[in-house]
Amino acid sequence: MSEDCLFCRIAKNKEPNYRVYEDDNVVAFLDIHPISDGHTLLIPKTHAVMVEDLPDEDYQALFNALKKLIKPIQNAMNATDSNITINNGRKAGQIIPHVHIHVIPRTSMIKDRLFSAIGRAKPRPKTYFEEIARKIREKISEETSEN
Repeated sequence: MSEDCLFCRIAKNKEPNYRVYEDDNVVAFLDIHPISDGHTLLIPKTHAVMVEDLPDEDYQALFNALKKLIKPIQNAMNATDSNITINNGRKAGQIIPHVHIHVIPRTSMIKDRLFSAIGRAKPRPKTYFEEIARKIREKISEETSEN
C-alpha cells in the first residue's frame, strides 16, 4: 500500500468513505461523485495502478468480489442492469492511480453521457450516501446468506 494513494488510505479506513463491502483482499465503497444512485467503486487492497500489474491472487479476488456484488448493488437500487467499467491508466481516463472497478446501476436506457459532468457534480448530503450504503450492505447480507 502507498500512503500517497487515496484508495490505499480508504482501504486502511484512514479516509472517510461509505463502505459497502470488505474482505481480506478488496474494499467496495460509494463513489462520492456518482453517475447514478448506488455507483460503487471496488478496489484491491494491494496497490497497483494497472490491472495487469495485480498479483494473480488479488486479480482473482477482485473479479470474484465483482461477481458477488453486482446483483446486490443492482437490487438495492431497483436496477436490472449496470455499467461495469475500468479505466486502465491515465490515458484511459483513470483519475486515481489505483486499480478500481466502477459498478454503475442503471434503471433506464442510457440517455445521458456515461460520465456526465453535470450529474457527477451535483452535491449530495451525507445522509444520501449513508442511506444508499445501508441499502447495499443489506442486500449483500441477504443475498450472501441465501447462498
